[in-house]
Order: sequence, then structure tokens, then C-alpha cells
Amino acid sequence: MSSLLPGRRARNGTAALAVLLLMSLANRAAGNGAGADAHPALVPLPTSVQWRAGEFTLDAAVTVQADAGLEGAADAVRLLLGPATGFPFAAAAADAAVRITRDDALGPEAYTLRVTVDGIDIGASTETGAFYAAQTLRQLLPADIYSRQPVERTWRVPHVEISDAPRFGWRGMHLDVGRHFMPVEFVKKFIDAIAAHKFNSFHWHLTEDQGWRIEIKRYPKLTEVGAMRARTVVGLSFGGGKDAEYDGVPHGGYYTQDEIREVVAYAARRHVNIVPEIEFPGHAQAAIAAYPELGNTGRRLKVKEEWGINENTLKPSDETIAFYHNVLAEVIELFPSRYIHIGGDEAPKTQWEQSEFAQQRMRELGLADEHALQSWMIRQMDAFLTAHGRRLVGWDEIMQGGLSDNATVMSWRGMRPGEKAAALGHDVVMAPTFWTYFDYYQGDFDTEPPALPFYVPLRQVYAFDPIPRNLPERFHAHILGGQAQLWTELMKTPEHVEYMAFPRAAALAEVLWSPAGTRDYTGFVQRLKGHLPRLDVLGVNYRPPGNDELGFTGRIKAAILKLGMRLYFWRQGA
Repeated sequence: MSSLLPGRRARNGTAALAVLLLMSLANRAAGNGAGADAHPALVPLPTSVQWRAGEFTLDAAVTVQADAGLEGAADAVRLLLGPATGFPFAAAAADAAVRITRDDALGPEAYTLRVTVDGIDIGASTETGAFYAAQTLRQLLPADIYSRQPVERTWRVPHVEISDAPRFGWRGMHLDVGRHFMPVEFVKKFIDAIAAHKFNSFHWHLTEDQGWRIEIKRYPKLTEVGAMRARTVVGLSFGGGKDAEYDGVPHGGYYTQDEIREVVAYAARRHVNIVPEIEFPGHAQAAIAAYPELGNTGRRLKVKEEWGINENTLKPSDETIAFYHNVLAEVIELFPSRYIHIGGDEAPKTQWEQSEFAQQRMRELGLADEHALQSWMIRQMDAFLTAHGRRLVGWDEIMQGGLSDNATVMSWRGMRPGEKAAALGHDVVMAPTFWTYFDYYQGDFDTEPPALPFYVPLRQVYAFDPIPRNLPERFHAHILGGQAQLWTELMKTPEHVEYMAFPRAAALAEVLWSPAGTRDYTGFVQRLKGHLPRLDVLGVNYRPPGNDELGFTGRIKAAILKLGMRLYFWRQGA
């Protein structure tokens, strides 16, 4: 797949240093598009930036001083600036060139950054705020500051005063590793890339019909059986059928609990919270394949080899509830996240309608219909998580049959479900398909790498606003923020994931971080020119921006597909 992708490639060796030097010069020239004396491109755009004349030079003698309680911020400076400069950024008790000061008047992710002839001053109330200051400081330097190897050069930082804070507290990127498994090293690389854009949430989609990717000690068959499928359908053949074509290649993989701890610690050092997702009660065929008693029919199933909505849902039994409570008990030991995602989406009710057990269960519980049965099952997960000090997050179908008291809704079927949930007093993360599904095409359907047949170009992502237009202001605080989704039915490689994610992720980062009043797509595109060399140095296989217009036929096709999706949502009551 990677050979089909026209994105960038990582560079190494002697030639790489020459290329990096050229890129750093290009970065200075491009900047904000203001001419020869343009400033470094800042993405996402800070709240307030005041450029001053002059530069401060970093060298090996530069030391770092941090107030009590902010010692981790000095570690952030070393983490972000040390590899490329080779400088130790040693700790100092006084007279340091980089000074990190506690300012309790600032919000938990806010910071101030001041570069003068005397050095660099960072103000923050938390280590997180100081970390974001260090990320902005990194953007003030040439692009090769993102190198993981020392680069011989002079490191000059322009004089500037920045005051900054995020617009939203939930700034997320999602990655589905159920359809196609992604190795640990790539997951870390992806976390590095999103942290560089000030995202603070990584939604790790760990279980699916097509694969169970997390080791659960109590239930070893989940990975022994559920982590491997015998083959994969070719293309977007939903449901298989006699005409479906398969690749004949086994696909699988899972993360051991030690690997998960390693990734969680890696993300925490970069101030990224990992939200794990364990799908329930739908998208669970891999679990049922491992433990058939979890299913409604008792039939032995294989790990699913096709895509699409699947009728094989979980049996609404006490045993199933206990099984998933035990799974979640291990999950919450691995992930310190306040939020645990339990899916809740695309769970057809057909098997429950046909199951005498399910029908008898509904009568025993006094439930009106199968939607209420799903709601009852979700509430059992909510009660368990609440008892363990966690919060349940689910896709917006968890609203069907009534919302659990403590549930946070992730609104994917457009903005309306999230708007309804917020008006009911529930917290919401906005993840609507037509702005944040990065598995959709971002250019011409005939020339782009395979994607789901919808259209979300860069400018459309940048036009997204998580606050619904008609939501009364008193409910705005319930909109926690937003995130992008990367579903991997057609993404077989890390390179393809990166191509679909970037630079659309940069646009979303600005939507979620920067003040709404500063939104300017033309300015963003100009700054993006100076930002992309950083992705080059990071080795991110991004899609070069531009050339994303659809022809007449493409526009008609996209409009019809979008209308069809809206009708589908409408029929579901979304």
C-alpha cells in the first residue's frame, strides 16, 4: 500500500542533513507568508502573539530552572529540544536561561512564553501548560529541531511574547487498530505527531468484529482466538457474499499488557491521555468467536473477515455483564484515563428480537423494547465504571432507550445527537462524520489512495465548529471539544494512516485550540507551508495540500453519497 501513496518519506543519512538545512531555510522564508522577514509558522495559532526584534541563541551552556511543582516542565524542554540540539539543558537553581515560573492565574493548559535578550520565560499553573509552551518554543526554531538525532547548526529563537490557552479541553485523535493492527512503534510515533499539534486525547479503538487487540489475563482466548482473522475481504465489500473477493492472508496482532503500560507512560510524558475503547454490545464478533457463550445463538463464529454492520451482538445475560465487568477491571488497571469508551454504536436488534432469552429478559426487567434492553446493558457498564471512579463514553447510539446518568456522548452521526445530549445536561465530544472522519476521501476519488466514498477536504475540516449553531449558550460548557476518527478498513499500513491524518489533523488542531474569532483558512494554509517541513523531519507521510477539488462528476457523486448518509441517520432518529 505504501508504494501507492504520494506523500512524504522519512529521510536519513548524510543527504538528510543537507535536506534538513534547506528545509529550515524554507521554513524561515515561508513562515506566515509575510515576506522575507516572516515569522515562524505557529500551528495551532496562539491566542496572542507579539513579535519583537532580535533573537536569543540556544547553546550547550543553557540551563533550565523550574519552580516547585513544575519540575516535569524542565523534562519537557529536554524531551522536545534535547535530541536535535544535543544540549543537556541541565537543571539550575538560579540564573538559568530558561525559566519556568508558576502562575496560578492561568488555566490548567494555558501558558505564557516570553523570549528576550535575557533568555526564555515560561509561565504556567501546571506542567501541562508548560509542556505546551515548550511545544510552541519548538515551533519558534527551525524545522530540524524535530530531528531525533543531533543536528549541527546555530539555534536562534526570535524574540516574542505569547499568551495562549486552548478553546476546548478535549482535543482528540482516534485510531482504529481492530480492522488493521498497528505496531507499538507506530502508535508511539502517532502520539508524538498529535502531541506536537497540542492534541491531548488519543482514543485507542482496541476491539472490533475483525480483531481483539488487548491482552486480558482472565480471558486468554480473546487474543489466542480473537486477535487473528484468516483473511480479509478486498475493498469495501460489506457483508461478504458469493461475489466477495478475499486476500487469503491471515491478519492479526495484539498488545500485551506490558506494551500497553509502555505506551500509556509514553503518552503521559507527552501530556496525552489515552482513552481505550472496548466495544459493547455490538462490534463484538471477535469476542464471541473466542467465547461463543457471549453470543445470542450459541453458534461458533469466526473472527469477522468483512466490513460493515454486524448482527452478531452480545447476549444480554448476567454472565455477559460479568464477563465485561471483568474485562473492564483489567482495562482500568492499565489505563489511568478518567474516561473509558464502551462503543455502543451500530448494534442491530435482530438477534434480540428473535431470541427467546432476550425477550424473556426484557419481560423480567420490564423493558419496553430492544432499544431499552441496550440501554439497560449500557447502564450496567456505566454503574461499574462509576463505582471505580471512571466515566463512561459511548457513541451517540447510547442515547437510544435512554441515556445512562453519567454517560458522555461522542456524537458521530452529525451534530444533532450531541446537541440533544448537551441540552439534557450530558457532556459531549463532537466527532461528526462530515467534518472529522479522516477515513474519507480528501481529493479526487479516482486518483487518491483507497478511502471510504465520502469527501472531507482540508478546508472542510477547518470550517468545523464543535459548538452546535442552535445550542443555547447555557449548554455550551457541556461541549467538551472534538476529535477526528481514523477507521482502518482500507488503511493497511502506518504510512496510509499518516496520509489520511495529516495535514487534516493540523486543521482540526487549530479548530480545537485557537479562539474561534481568529479562524482564517487563507492564513492557515499560508502558515501550513512553514509547518509541513516539521512533518518531513518527523517522517510523517502526509498528503501534500492542494489538488483537492472534485470535478463535476465527483461533486455530484459526493453530494448523492452525503444525502444518502443523512437519510440513513434520519431513519435512525439521529
